[in-house]
Amino acid sequence: MPDTELTYVARDRVLLFIGRAIRMFAYGFLAVVLGLYLRERGHSDTWIGFLVTMTLLGDTVISLWLTTAADRFGRRKTLLIGAALMLLASIVFAMTGNSLLLVLAATIGVISPSGYEVGPFLAVEQASLSHVVSGERRTSVFAWYNLVGTLATAVGALAAGHLAHQLQLRGRTPLESYQWIVVGYGILGLAMAGVFMMLSPHVEAKPAQVKPNTLLGLHKSRGVIFKLSSFFAIDAFGGGFVVMTFLSLWFKSKYQTTDAWLGNIFFGANVLAAVSALSASWLASRIGLINTMVFTHLPSNILLMLVPFMPNVQLAVILLWVRFSISQMDVPTRQSYTMAVVDPDERSAAAGVTGVARSVGAMLAPSLAGRLLSSPATMSSIFFIAGGMKIIYDVLLYRSFTAVKPPEEAAGHAKK
Repeated sequence: MPDTELTYVARDRVLLFIGRAIRMFAYGFLAVVLGLYLRERGHSDTWIGFLVTMTLLGDTVISLWLTTAADRFGRRKTLLIGAALMLLASIVFAMTGNSLLLVLAATIGVISPSGYEVGPFLAVEQASLSHVVSGERRTSVFAWYNLVGTLATAVGALAAGHLAHQLQLRGRTPLESYQWIVVGYGILGLAMAGVFMMLSPHVEAKPAQVKPNTLLGLHKSRGVIFKLSSFFAIDAFGGGFVVMTFLSLWFKSKYQTTDAWLGNIFFGANVLAAVSALSASWLASRIGLINTMVFTHLPSNILLMLVPFMPNVQLAVILLWVRFSISQMDVPTRQSYTMAVVDPDERSAAAGVTGVARSVGAMLAPSLAGRLLSSPATMSSIFFIAGGMKIIYDVLLYRSFTAVKPPEEAAGHAKK
């Protein structure tokens, strides 16, 4: 590879990491106060759950459309469209409390109620990173990529909680303080668009690699990806009960926590999750990707189910933090495994299809979670449903894929 091309590739990696950091800061920034903002707008918890469902439904449709065509349409264009949809959602949410307009904006725009990835960004960025690093380095690069994103989410959550608290101390109403955060979300979307505009053509798929007449951009690996997708949907369905928006509402209802406290809680949780991503790379190099995914995820789900039994907010937060310290170790390993078991020309589509499957699973949960949160008698059941569904996912994944090794693990096993 010529020196000039190497320079562009290195710069593109940095830009992709910067774009990820801005986006995840924005997601964390908004997710902490989204439910509280909608409450202040006069909406019930049940309606908020419905809105979150519509947000995820819209994300599913738009992400499937954009990611499965990204290699043909253009990866940079796809990323810019996603940034524009973030700005659109911010403008509508900041300007009105009208139920119909909010539902339309949530469906068409890009809003993250969980603080986690939504939209077409992750699939395109994963594909772009995967074809410029070796299989041996892929998990490590994804670990750093997730570290950057999770730390950014943590800082965003902290910033939102304290900004809202400070604005209220200075005489702003809760609604006004949350509204400033919604506006900030759109500004961050604009900043991200500026970063993506600087990407070079080297991030694009080569025309010779793009095969026509494929189903959702997949060909040889279709069966593996569809099976993985079905399992990922189960995991995401469980996770949909404990997204950041719902955890904020739970802590607010059960312990009357302040906005600043909520910011601190999710800052700590996301910092611990970020650090664990680097441990995942080290562990996967020793016991394998599937084993790392399952054997770190199982205990984290048991811890999640124990949170409501804590007698006070301090112990509940500590247990939640311990859970976060291992719960996200499956993320870079899951991403790396998906990229490893498909052909290079299927990577954008594979990441997109599995991401959409997660969105489908996640969007089925919020309406039910909103109903459960509306009653003191049932609000803690969100933890039990989430943990139980995630344990089912772990068992199914291990039974089905423990023998399906990525090329680098298979090669290492053959040498032994």
